[in-house]
Amino acid sequence: MKIIDLLKIGAIELNTSVATKDDAINKLVSLHETVGNLADAKAYKDAILLREEQGTTAIGEGIAVPHAKSDSVKVPGLSAITVKGGVDYESPDGKPSDIFFMIAAPMDGDLHLEILSRLMVMLMEPEFCNALRNAQTPEEFLQIIDKKETEKYPEEAVAEAPKRDGYRILAVTACPTGIAHTYMAAEALEKAGEKMGYPLKAETNGSGGAKNVLTKAEIADCDGIIIAADKNVKMARFDGKPVVKTSVSNGINKPEELIQRIVDGKASVYHSEGGSKESADDELEKESFGHKIYKHLMNGVSHMLPFVVGGGVLIALGFLIDTLMGNATLPDGSANGSFGFTSFAASVPFWIGKVAFGFMLPVLAGYIAQSIADRPGLLPGMIGGMIAAQGYTFNSMFTNQNMVGDSTAVSGFLGALFAGFAAGLIVNLLKKVFSWLPKAMDGIKPVFLYPLFGTFLVGALMCLINPAIGFLNTAVSNGLSSLGETSQILLSIVLAAMMATDMGGPFNKAAYVFGTAAIADGNTWIMAAVMIGGMVPPIAIALSTTFAKKFWTEEEIKSGPVNYLMGLCFITEGAIPYAASDPLRVIPSCMVGSALAGALTAVFHVTCPAPHGGIFTFAVCDHPLLYIVALVAGSVLGGLVLTLLKALTSKKKA
Repeated sequence: MKIIDLLKIGAIELNTSVATKDDAINKLVSLHETVGNLADAKAYKDAILLREEQGTTAIGEGIAVPHAKSDSVKVPGLSAITVKGGVDYESPDGKPSDIFFMIAAPMDGDLHLEILSRLMVMLMEPEFCNALRNAQTPEEFLQIIDKKETEKYPEEAVAEAPKRDGYRILAVTACPTGIAHTYMAAEALEKAGEKMGYPLKAETNGSGGAKNVLTKAEIADCDGIIIAADKNVKMARFDGKPVVKTSVSNGINKPEELIQRIVDGKASVYHSEGGSKESADDELEKESFGHKIYKHLMNGVSHMLPFVVGGGVLIALGFLIDTLMGNATLPDGSANGSFGFTSFAASVPFWIGKVAFGFMLPVLAGYIAQSIADRPGLLPGMIGGMIAAQGYTFNSMFTNQNMVGDSTAVSGFLGALFAGFAAGLIVNLLKKVFSWLPKAMDGIKPVFLYPLFGTFLVGALMCLINPAIGFLNTAVSNGLSSLGETSQILLSIVLAAMMATDMGGPFNKAAYVFGTAAIADGNTWIMAAVMIGGMVPPIAIALSTTFAKKFWTEEEIKSGPVNYLMGLCFITEGAIPYAASDPLRVIPSCMVGSALAGALTAVFHVTCPAPHGGIFTFAVCDHPLLYIVALVAGSVLGGLVLTLLKALTSKKKA
């Protein structure tokens, strides 16, 4: 890091007039604020004054270098002034100070010490200081510093040169499941940036965590950030930077447009407390109420999934082990009520899975609340979700000291949804209620006040509302369980077709969330239809590209085989490029194939306790071989219909 990398033109004022030490400090702080280095100018000035109380930062010979570490520093930087005639800054030699450098450093790191050391060495040379005093423009002032630093530290100058051509634009991509859309959007944005001549780096918030993470230095130096996400991402780090917020699908389909918004200066400046101020014509940054709800929900679902997948598969594994050991039935042929944990080998995965599964609803509610109210919403949301899962009521708490909930008041998935949104809204309300408290108590609010009052209010609300939602939840669960075979087939057709409608969009996600909720209520046949509905589209397309090559381009044929794997892994998004280029033929074909596969799962009485994993979870499903038959039948039908539509269209064009 070079000095001129930290000292912007706008943070330099030459031959200024200040009368006192406090005036000089105010001037230097205001320059920092002007160029956007500070989140809170008052807090930073307080830190400077606290440092001055420890001893003056004037070093003699007309030089003063005030500095401080503070949380109020947003971007590390320097400000500089020269003062005509100088000002009394309590210098050790008693002389007035006329050259000032003020160093603003964040709490993490020792940047101020490094830069202070380098400045001190350079300022010991009278010729250098006189050149600074005589500089007529900020540009000349910077040139003098750069020339001297290059002479003094040639190795550092060479090493730092490449960094000055960093990423002009940064991006963050994230989809609810963090599998396909996340990486497709990142690739599209990076390719578009390369094509348009604007170097771009994309951070992916996938299922395996954040990859290619944006650094503080990259964020500080970039022109703007694109957030292409359908779930919330960490935004505080972008405070003060131009930000375009949009859906992950826009990241895939409109990368050039998004980049151009940054280049044209049409992006709104983001502020972590107050949000971003939207420009009137900034349509891409506007979020509908429905999309906001969807994003909060998907944040909860994406964090819940590992618990459901891991727990569900382990529970199913316990069932499978007992089945193989002949423990599924009693000697008289009746069903064994302890099926799944009658042997040691079955009990271990079964109970570990039960523990993991038990976190599902608290995690769902907690991360919905966190999406709405940031970290302070997490605890109240999780407690609300736990109360929903256990069926606690005021009456059960009073009459049962062992804290056993009322089985009729278990509000389940619906209750967890209510708890998550309620907790987020309550914590945001508490933020407004406690906003009058002095700034010195800011550290107390998120660790004491919000958790204390938020948890109590959400807990009390859930105890009050649980009986009503519990009644509704029980009615829905019983209704699904009592569906006749015809009704089950119809529902399976609808859900499977929805999975193929928009390949990861709202219809797809609505069906998927319904399936995961049904697992929690024991209706695992619904998930069987949902999963196979998402597996069919990529495989159907792959079959058509393999056996009907004349209807596809060379690029589509080359990409086709990958869809076999994506389909088998339950990654529906593999079909998106094909659906986007030919929606009128691809989407209906996939819907027909998925609908057939979904219907067959109901006919074959297939159940699936795991909400993800595709063919790798078939072993823990009921009737796995018939499940494969349903998958093959649906995929073949989808591929045939797609090929037929391609052929008919080609004939008409001919």
